[in-house]
Amino acid sequence: MEQNFSACESFQIALLPAMYSIEFIVALAGNLFAVWLLVVRERKNWHTGVVLSCNLAISDLLYVLTLPLLIVYYFLEKHWLFGNPVCKIEKFLFTCNLYVSTFFIMAISVNRCVALMWPFFTRSHIRPYHAKAVSVVIWILVALISCPVLKFASVCPTKNSTLCVSFCTQPEVDETPHVTYKMFLAVFGCLVPFLVTFTSYCVVIWVVWKNVSITTLEKRKVALLVTSALVLYTISFVPYHVFQNYHLYLKIHYPNNFACWVYNMYQVSKGLATLNMCIHPILYMALFDSIRVACCGKSQEEDYKGGIRK
Repeated sequence: MEQNFSACESFQIALLPAMYSIEFIVALAGNLFAVWLLVVRERKNWHTGVVLSCNLAISDLLYVLTLPLLIVYYFLEKHWLFGNPVCKIEKFLFTCNLYVSTFFIMAISVNRCVALMWPFFTRSHIRPYHAKAVSVVIWILVALISCPVLKFASVCPTKNSTLCVSFCTQPEVDETPHVTYKMFLAVFGCLVPFLVTFTSYCVVIWVVWKNVSITTLEKRKVALLVTSALVLYTISFVPYHVFQNYHLYLKIHYPNNFACWVYNMYQVSKGLATLNMCIHPILYMALFDSIRVACCGKSQEEDYKGGIRK
């Protein structure tokens, strides 16, 4: 079993440093650019979608700055140099970033759904301060559900190195509370936001399909928003929770029948979970014009409207 696990670890050590390095560069550049555009170009147009996007970008920047620690950790073949408190903080920030993402994407989907279903009500009654209040609630909620990570995560000394893990498995320690907590996060932090997001976007697609007065530009924004959310769940959120919990299940119930392919897929899903920070800037293109124009240029419809205003 130890030989099999060593072979699995060699795959992990080869994969994750390169994957995290690329994600660090792309996510840092993309989110810094998004925040700069929000501050410089969108400062007079902070509607609800922009407020929610800004919180998402801030969360990404908070976590992306910890990726160099993981790059060093895996480059040194899983040897943690930075002490137990920093290990706990890294795991806590990863958890916060993951579920801040799912809840803010849910909030963005509900916001867009309400705006399309009841446009006059939205223009009259929904203000940026409502989005700010929702943002505060999301941050507090995610911080609360992430707090147990500070208890479970720790460094774990081995013969040749010091690991930084979500839970240090020891013969005399019951891992059931940790597994129960992970199941809770999968249901409350991923499944519930996914169902709300999916339902909201089904309504959005139905409204867009039915309403002939919605412009081509708005339809493209909706298509980009729906596609990016689906990609995030398909690539980043769902695989991570499925393979993490399946790996934990096998680890507890079948400890002598180690499945290397499950462990390897779990490692791939960990890299894909952090990929959400790279995909978020695509989501922002559907929510505020400056980043879309900076990346893709103005559409013919926007040029036409600009010509009319002149």
